[in-house]
Amino acid sequence: MKEKILIIDDEVNICTSLVLALKTKYEVMIVDNASDGLFCFQADHFSVCLMDLNVDSRNEMELIKEIKEIDDKVIIIIMTAYSSVSDSMEAIKNGAYTYLIKPLDIQELFLVIKRALKYRYLDERVEYLSQKLEEKNTYHGIIGKSPQMQDVFQMIEKVKNLTTSVLVTGKSGTGKELAARALHYSSGRKQYHFEDVNCAAIPESLLEEELFGHKKGSFTGAIANKMGRFEYADNGTIFLDEIGDMSLSLQAKLLRVLQQREVTPIGSNITKKLNIRVIAATNKDLKKMVEEGSFRSDLYFRLKVIEIKMPELKAHRQDIPLLCSHFIHHYNQQQGKNVQYLTKEAEKILMTYHFPGNIRELSNILEYAMIMCDGKIIKMGDLPEEVQAVNNKGFTVNRIFKEDLSGLTLKEAEKKIILQALEENQWNRRVTAKKLGISDKGLRNKITEYELVKTKKVGK
Repeated sequence: MKEKILIIDDEVNICTSLVLALKTKYEVMIVDNASDGLFCFQADHFSVCLMDLNVDSRNEMELIKEIKEIDDKVIIIIMTAYSSVSDSMEAIKNGAYTYLIKPLDIQELFLVIKRALKYRYLDERVEYLSQKLEEKNTYHGIIGKSPQMQDVFQMIEKVKNLTTSVLVTGKSGTGKELAARALHYSSGRKQYHFEDVNCAAIPESLLEEELFGHKKGSFTGAIANKMGRFEYADNGTIFLDEIGDMSLSLQAKLLRVLQQREVTPIGSNITKKLNIRVIAATNKDLKKMVEEGSFRSDLYFRLKVIEIKMPELKAHRQDIPLLCSHFIHHYNQQQGKNVQYLTKEAEKILMTYHFPGNIRELSNILEYAMIMCDGKIIKMGDLPEEVQAVNNKGFTVNRIFKEDLSGLTLKEAEKKIILQALEENQWNRRVTAKKLGISDKGLRNKITEYELVKTKKVGK
């Protein structure tokens, strides 16, 4: 099947010549205005678009963007006169592949089209292989090829079809909810409800009603019966996130539900039997809370029949490139961009960053970097400044100076670090910025913010 080429140009002689030259190898269609060109893209698929910048009164840059919104894979080649070369460069910034000077050299045109199609094929191949690699290392939405994540996958596989309660533990941002969802959607309960309840986000006075429901007239405002989340999840799974924030009184009622496998709505004397899987999660140390008396020991042991520990991102750094590829693909779709990958320098910085916010923080970093990124490649300068402040040895600036920073606030510590670095480099800002791993502009802003000035050394 021949590749399709659309020509958008209002010069009849040029279009006729191009069709005669290209039709031996390609399927060619011509239109003489931008509106018809857009309609063609909406109605059909084209591999290449040859476009004259002055086809009509429409804004050419907007036309390129609109075409790319319809098909971001299409190769746009600009045809232009010498006087419009600057506009052609602007078109390339907005998504065009390259430009050719009129009158066109047919041999050069064939060569450019051939290279463009090869580029498109390689681009699609890279995307396809990246998706396949991600699929291979993805378990029901959780990404990871590291031994730590493979252990998590194996544990989920072992217990997915049991009715046993599961406690998912780990720091914030490690993917506890993803693990709970993987448990549900890999099990025989997947056709039933997965009810997600954040115990920390609902006021204590409302949480009991949310979980167990109420009977009409049981209190002021109860104008109708309300089904609780436990009953709604019957035959499925209920996920109690941030279980460590639940009050002791409500813990006692939850314990009874887990023991009896039945629920009694507020204001009712009728119990309802449940066939339900309970998964709880927390970033708190429940064992310590039991010792302190802020969490019931009987509920703790009832929940912790099986424990799945989600590792911190710094414990499975080898998964960072996979996760980056996943987030780039996700934000490309969300933001309508076509970012391909990170430079080796940017990836190296991420591989050495300490990620206090774990995978959630990595996601936020990639979203920020893609907003800052002007092209298809994320560079180190596109990353947030706190991430850039990682030196080549893999230590953050704060770690390097930690022996000098005890007792200081974050701002005081940062001020001291920057001043010390400036003095060590004789106030050479470019060298200092490079050593600190931040941009020149970032350093200038910090000098202004902290009102740093060069001190004069008094001679002996």
